[in-house]
Amino acid sequence: MRRNLEIVGLALLAILCWITFRALYGPSRLPDRIPTHFDLAGNPNGWGSPAMLWLLPVMAVVIYGLITVVSFFPSAFNYPVRVTPENRPRLQALSLQMVAWLKVELAFLFTWLQWSILGAVRAGHGRVSPWIVPLFLVLVFGTCIGHIVAIVRAAPPANLRAGKSR
Repeated sequence: MRRNLEIVGLALLAILCWITFRALYGPSRLPDRIPTHFDLAGNPNGWGSPAMLWLLPVMAVVIYGLITVVSFFPSAFNYPVRVTPENRPRLQALSLQMVAWLKVELAFLFTWLQWSILGAVRAGHGRVSPWIVPLFLVLVFGTCIGHIVAIVRAAPPANLRAGKSR
């Protein structure tokens, strides 16, 4: 599953770079001044050059890469439960699965955001949906909570010692 998520994440990053490249160097030119920042209602409150569109793909690739590097060291992760030799493989697998999902969600957010910005620029109203960030936050926190619950369930109960209960 993690391999499939990695493929999806990399595909989303490629799509993000492609739509940015196509918007900047394709046949349909962008205006000289485009919205680059939006308030909570989705209204533009910052303007800049179309070259600023490269900021999202660069940030996405850097963050994705850093998260990928961190995922090579699951033994250094902090777990909300006691790690034992018996539960370590399961805890690491669950945490790496969570990291893979978060990378896909990050790539999806940046791609959706860039797509929305370009759509707003092309439509001429310069407004993006105010639901992008709240939906993303619900998705990310849902992923984290779901995996943390699975990690807690994968650990042995703290009050059991050598198979005996109180």
